[in-house]
Amino acid sequence: MIIAEMTMSDFSAGLEKTRTILIPFGSTEEHGTHLPLDTDTLHAMEVGRRLSEQRPLFVAPPIHYGVCRSSSQHPGTITISTETLKRLTIDIVSSLQRLGLVNFVLLSGHAGGTHMSALTDAGEQLLEMYPNIRIAVLTEYMLAAREGKHLIETVGDSHAGEIETSRILHSHPHLVQGRAPKEFPSFPTGILVRNKQKYWPGGVWGDPNKASAEKGKQLEQVVITALERLVRQLETWTED
Repeated sequence: MIIAEMTMSDFSAGLEKTRTILIPFGSTEEHGTHLPLDTDTLHAMEVGRRLSEQRPLFVAPPIHYGVCRSSSQHPGTITISTETLKRLTIDIVSSLQRLGLVNFVLLSGHAGGTHMSALTDAGEQLLEMYPNIRIAVLTEYMLAAREGKHLIETVGDSHAGEIETSRILHSHPHLVQGRAPKEFPSFPTGILVRNKQKYWPGGVWGDPNKASAEKGKQLEQVVITALERLVRQLETWTED
C-alpha cells in the first residue's frame, strides 16, 4: 500500500489489514558519472513497493535527502545536517503513530555512517517517547551486501559499483549512462580533509563494469526476502 497513491478511505481500510509501515530513506547524492543522483532513494522505494505487493504493508513517501559527508563536494550532492534528519524522522514517525501505526521499518538506501547514526539516534529517542511502538533501522545496502555476497565479484564494493549499478540496471535501466571506471579511494586514516573530492575524484567505490541487470534482479530479490523476514520478526517482537 503506497501511501502517496492512496485516499484517506484507502488508508483507513489499510489499518484494518496492518499496523506496519516502511519509510524509505534515500539521498540526492552523486553516484559516479553513470548512475542517477536519486539512486539510493530508488533502491529503498523499489524494494518497499515490491514487498507491499507480497504482504500487507504501508510504504511512506520517500525521504530524498540524507547526510552525505564524503560526497558533499561532488556535483549534484545535496546534503542535510544530522539534526535535520533526526528531527524529520521523529516528526514523521510521531505523526504516523498518531494515525495508528505501530511497527516502523526505517529502511535507508543511503548507507553513510553519519547518516545511519542519525537515524539510529532518532529511533532510540522514539522508543522512549512511545512505549507501544517497535522500530527497525537498517540499510538496504546492508541486506544486499550480506545476503547477496555470493553474487558479488568485487571485494570492497560499496558505492556506485557492482552492486548499485546492477540494481539500477534491473529496476531503472533507462537511467544508467554507460559505466564509470572502477575506483577504490583512500582517505587518510583519522584525518579530516576539506577537499574530499581530491581523495575521491570519480565518486565510485567499486567496479561498475562487473554489473549486470540479471545480477541486479537477483540482488533485489535477496533484499526483499531478507526484508520480509525482518518485518515478520518486528511484528512479533517482544522484550518481556
